[in-house]
Amino acid sequence: MATEVYLVRHGETMFNQLDKVQGWCDSPLTIKGIDDLKSTAQALSQVHFDNMYSSDLKRAIDTVHLMKDANQVSEIGKIKKLPEFREVFFGSFEGDDIATTWEQVSEAAGIGPEDDVTKIINQVGIYEFREATKKADPRHLAENKRELDERMERAVSVLGELTKIEQRVLIVSHGDFIKTLAIKYWNQSDGLHDIVFPNNGSVTRGILHDNGRFEIVDYNVNAEDM
Repeated sequence: MATEVYLVRHGETMFNQLDKVQGWCDSPLTIKGIDDLKSTAQALSQVHFDNMYSSDLKRAIDTVHLMKDANQVSEIGKIKKLPEFREVFFGSFEGDDIATTWEQVSEAAGIGPEDDVTKIINQVGIYEFREATKKADPRHLAENKRELDERMERAVSVLGELTKIEQRVLIVSHGDFIKTLAIKYWNQSDGLHDIVFPNNGSVTRGILHDNGRFEIVDYNVNAEDM
């Protein structure tokens, strides 16, 4: 049985608002973030879900509870937290200024100072971008493409085991993780170049087939377009 997967990006956080790198580090949802999520929750309030899941980071957990509380047609028990769906890990760059971080990454990629992440990825490709991020990290802790690919594949595998008898589920995850899933599993991506970053509170829909194959079928859909 195939499972329909609604991937929701968490609401805006303080670090989003301050343009700081936010991977495994956490910051609280803003008032705007909560208000925007109410629109997403309302848009999904009549969609039946067999279960809801979340990344184990607090901004995602807070978001999934907003989705759960607003849903009028689902009976969801305790939320299971899945560390496999955490945001990309940026190592020593966590909490740093985003523009400054991308400049350091672009230097490590050999293209000179550039703070536009899309330009960096499109020039060197997603593989070299992830390698350059790890190289630029003074402690070399940031996830590279191999590490992230392995985690995404593990996430799909774990989800497959959890949803064997579930037809539709919701998972709250994170912007760069959802984007990287789409680069890998969406047929409108070439697997190399950048795609638009998903908005806070947006929904990306995937299908997890019973043979374990995962595909993204809708990407970055905002509440008003649902």
